[in-house]
Amino acid sequence: MLRRLHPDQPESFAFTPANQEWAEAQITKYPDGRQASAVIPLLWRAQEQEGWLTRPAMEEIARMLDMAYIRVLEVATFYFMFQLQPVGSVAHIQVCGTTSCMICGAEDLIAVCKDKIAKKPHQLSADGKFSWEEVECLGACSNAPMAQIGKDYYEDLTTESFATLIDRMAAGEVPTPGPQSGRRASEPASGLTSLGGEPDHDTNASVALATEIGDTLKRIDGTEVPLRAPWRDLKQPGAATPPKVRDDMLGPKGGIDEPTPGKQPAADTPVSDEGMTKQETDEKNLGRPDEGSVADAPERAGKDGMKPAGSAAGEPGEGRERMGEGTGPLSADSGADNAAAENIAEGDEQRPAGMDAPRDGGADDLKRIKGVGPKLEELLHEMGFHHFDQVAAWTPAEIAWVDRNLDGFKGRVIRDDWVGQARILAADGATDD
Repeated sequence: MLRRLHPDQPESFAFTPANQEWAEAQITKYPDGRQASAVIPLLWRAQEQEGWLTRPAMEEIARMLDMAYIRVLEVATFYFMFQLQPVGSVAHIQVCGTTSCMICGAEDLIAVCKDKIAKKPHQLSADGKFSWEEVECLGACSNAPMAQIGKDYYEDLTTESFATLIDRMAAGEVPTPGPQSGRRASEPASGLTSLGGEPDHDTNASVALATEIGDTLKRIDGTEVPLRAPWRDLKQPGAATPPKVRDDMLGPKGGIDEPTPGKQPAADTPVSDEGMTKQETDEKNLGRPDEGSVADAPERAGKDGMKPAGSAAGEPGEGRERMGEGTGPLSADSGADNAAAENIAEGDEQRPAGMDAPRDGGADDLKRIKGVGPKLEELLHEMGFHHFDQVAAWTPAEIAWVDRNLDGFKGRVIRDDWVGQARILAADGATDD
């Protein structure tokens, strides 16, 4: 089936504030440079908000994810779950037409749609309230024939009960989803033959949840959807308190880690007052560096104690001499540098000296450092870092400064051990894939 964009498109699209916050939180789930992985959830939320997927929505999502528009269009036209044309303001009805449902009367349900909604699929009814289409198997074969309306299944349908459902929805009602024949779930139509006893609920768990949430036919504007704000925004001074999240909706590892309330460090361990994510807290508690890891920092810093060796003169300097010949795992001393950087107070941080422009041979491809994507590479260039040996020569105090000033990416330098990777890459080695 050829899927094209609808000829009539709105002029613009914008997520509601709550949905925008939700979308930004989804993007932070993916490593830098891999934000395109969030394209399907963002397209789906745009469709839930608007009812269908518009061209301006695709263009806005392409902008948010730094993707070519054609790539987003390819996704939207490939998956049939995305509606590329307006749908009914009350409901878009998807009638299952595969084997079990077809045998049990799906064609009769389609006839009801043609009679009460529109002659052809994806056409709006005269009042604009409904649209319909035939879809492939929805997996409720034991309750055939069935249809998905909104988010929920309506099962054990007959032409009469299906027509009544449409009439009730048109009148503003939200009929209870699930089997429409009196069955509780998918037990035999003649009654239970095993696992007897009185059920705990009048409906099955899916129907009970749909009834509790009450959004079977409701568009998602974000106001009642569990949200978790992006962790980078939670760390900014004066940031609003994040909305309350239902833990049962997120699961044991759902969403984005929020800053962990102040864990008291050891008395002799200077730390920044800035909030830490759970991951950063866990990494910090793995252990403190040995005494020698901080003591030798001035030796690595260059003669003025601030700039990485060789950065101003454009030469590798002694920083490169320390890198060795290894091409395997990251160097052992890089872990000590990272641990030391975590324990440096904000006032003791030092900004590394940068370069106004890369050397004559051109900038190194900093994206070869795992954890550095196009946006981070651009940010590093703006800070004056163009070469592996510059990064390799950062001292713990300089690591701490760079880490704190990577807006929205705090923790990345230490977590991915940029310095250790840069030492290997500057020596023409290769980091592990």
